[in-house]
Amino acid sequence: MRKPKVIRMVFALSLGCFIMVIFYFNSSLKPASEPVGERSSEQKSRRSPLQTLYDGDQVESAVQAIHQGRRELLEEACRSYTRKRRVLIPEDLKHVIVDDQHGLLYCYVPKVACTNWKRVLMVLTGVSGPHRDPLAIPANEAHVPGNLRTLSEYSTSQINQRLRSYLKFVFVREPFERLVSAYRNKFTRSYNTAFHKRYGTKIVRRHRPDPQPEALERGNDVSFEEFVYYLVDPATQREEPFNEHWERVHSLCHPCLIHYDVVGKYETLEQDSRYVLQLAGVEDQVSFPASSKSTRTTGDMAAQFFHNISPFYQKKLYNLYRMDFLLFNYSIPAYLKFR
Repeated sequence: MRKPKVIRMVFALSLGCFIMVIFYFNSSLKPASEPVGERSSEQKSRRSPLQTLYDGDQVESAVQAIHQGRRELLEEACRSYTRKRRVLIPEDLKHVIVDDQHGLLYCYVPKVACTNWKRVLMVLTGVSGPHRDPLAIPANEAHVPGNLRTLSEYSTSQINQRLRSYLKFVFVREPFERLVSAYRNKFTRSYNTAFHKRYGTKIVRRHRPDPQPEALERGNDVSFEEFVYYLVDPATQREEPFNEHWERVHSLCHPCLIHYDVVGKYETLEQDSRYVLQLAGVEDQVSFPASSKSTRTTGDMAAQFFHNISPFYQKKLYNLYRMDFLLFNYSIPAYLKFR
């Protein structure tokens, strides 16, 4: 009776040894797992743009001090002028472009060099094809939906992870210079027929006494005064949100909910763009395109456009864009007459 039991024990022991030998040889045939570990350690050793920003030994201390000051002013303004805090929703993140390769989040603001920033990001993310020079990418191609991913396309956990660990940056501009730039581009250029039809005809119909049939049909001769009336009319925003070209920056990029690491300014565009590219470690791979100063909307030009706007409507328009002035530390323009 005892002999079969011994045989069974010997058989089980032999089978166990056989399985261990197979496992040993099987595991020894898996060298592919080693490079994966090596790659992940390399990625960990490479500093992210966010680490570079806060370690602070890669860029000039004077530039760092400027941007730290801007962050602090923005945080203080958010504490002073916003009462209710709310949770971000995907709709808030449609203007935040993601570069997963370099750990960047960029909130684009129309009329603040966003075409060139999109071109740069297309080069960095590899969607520009053979183009390595941002200016070789046609402007209309930079705005094609789907070329660059936005943060709203990710899951909640992926959004939170990127908001915590990526460098977040936005570029802003003096609000009324940006507004005049938008008007000049969308309403005084003959080629912008889509804007004339979509918005110009509506503005003429609502804010011009006795409009001519041609103006009602084409909407291509909207004056700046009529554009201002349209903006401050409460019915405008009740009907639909502002177009992104004249929407307020705080409504596009939510700077009191998203804590931006870099707040670049159009007034110091070249310096601030170079700073972001340095933080990302790509200043040797791509350069931010130099802008044309000949067609740029300036403060003097904005003053000319506001000359015929009454103090009453100047005040209403300022109140509409007040938060952008306060959050980004822009003074009330000297040419305004309501004070």
